[in-house]
Amino acid sequence: MKCRHCGSELRLPFIDLGMAPPSNAYLTREQLDLPEKRYPLRVLVCESCWLAQTEDYVGAGDLFTEDYAYFSSVSQTWLEHARNYVASMCDRLHLGPESLVAEIAANDGYLLQYVQRRGIPCYGIEPTKSTASAAREKGIRIVEAFFGKKLASDLAEKGQRADLVIANNVLAHVPDINDFTGGVATLLKPGGVATFEFPYLLNLVRENQFDTIYHEHYSYLSLTAIDRIFRANGLVVIDVEHLPTHGGSIRVFAQGNEAATAPGAAIKTMLSEERQAGVNGSAFYSGFQSRAETAKREFLAFLREQKKTGRKVGAYGAAAKGNTLLNFAGIDSELLPYVADRSPAKQGKYLPGSRIPVVDENRLWSDKPEWVVILPWNIHSEIEAQLARIRDWGAKFVWAIPRLQVS
Repeated sequence: MKCRHCGSELRLPFIDLGMAPPSNAYLTREQLDLPEKRYPLRVLVCESCWLAQTEDYVGAGDLFTEDYAYFSSVSQTWLEHARNYVASMCDRLHLGPESLVAEIAANDGYLLQYVQRRGIPCYGIEPTKSTASAAREKGIRIVEAFFGKKLASDLAEKGQRADLVIANNVLAHVPDINDFTGGVATLLKPGGVATFEFPYLLNLVRENQFDTIYHEHYSYLSLTAIDRIFRANGLVVIDVEHLPTHGGSIRVFAQGNEAATAPGAAIKTMLSEERQAGVNGSAFYSGFQSRAETAKREFLAFLREQKKTGRKVGAYGAAAKGNTLLNFAGIDSELLPYVADRSPAKQGKYLPGSRIPVVDENRLWSDKPEWVVILPWNIHSEIEAQLARIRDWGAKFVWAIPRLQVS
């Protein structure tokens, strides 16, 4: 396989999580009688541009289907993050009624609703029918398509170039990262700003966040790789910020080559930190496999002990990262009988691979398990507050990443 950005041959292994179905391919009851498509889930690193990337086995059209089940608005923490982001961008960029904001991967309108409430013209680009429909119900204009240079050119010709292009938690999801970033450069007005948020590679490695790896995430990104990719596709990084979201992310600010302002000092600092950590050397990526294996064994041992002693275990959060963990560990409904989730789009379905049923929160109240496994560990504080009632019967929370923890 060759690097998705620079075309160099990929030889440096990062992690192999075995065979797994797409993490958001939830099953209906009727589909339980049918075989599932499983693909190798392996990540390699380019030793020329240092882009970490999954091997090519499945296309975006097979992952982001019309019944895509991830709705951003389900998480109150994420809604608050979106609201704060909009307030910050409006202040920083002086956005107003004469501005135009475009969001790529607008999902269910979780973010653009806050732009709209401020009276700022906006539109979203979203390829999945289920989430696009939810956004339209909020009154948000949606272009239902995958984004790239061709769509960006079409929109630009129609006068839809934007003062702010938002590409939050989508850059890692695109198979052709050059086409995507080149499209962003085309969609920006001269002097316009694009922001990109994504889980940060250094946090992924240091915190053993291997469950962030799934087929929908084609790339695992450092600023070292991003700086090179952007420059090759008409963008310049002008600022960067650390974020607490998704277990540690970064927000990158970029402008078109022709109108970029001077880069901020934070860029030099982060690139220096990455060099010191060894991001541009093979040793940084070694040992990740063994740490993932250790976390898997600890979690399996915990569940087997509860099964052996007759203690009830339930789980919460039918998240993609949880599906990576469950399939890597080979866990099914024998060890974890159900996963509760607040999203109606997931309730009544079954997790891909493990085929564990997804139920609503009432199952926890009636079953009264001794343990509740939090699969989306990155929002465990929100979930602990949401499910605080389990403390009434002495139950505890547990999660597996970066190591087995109990609360």
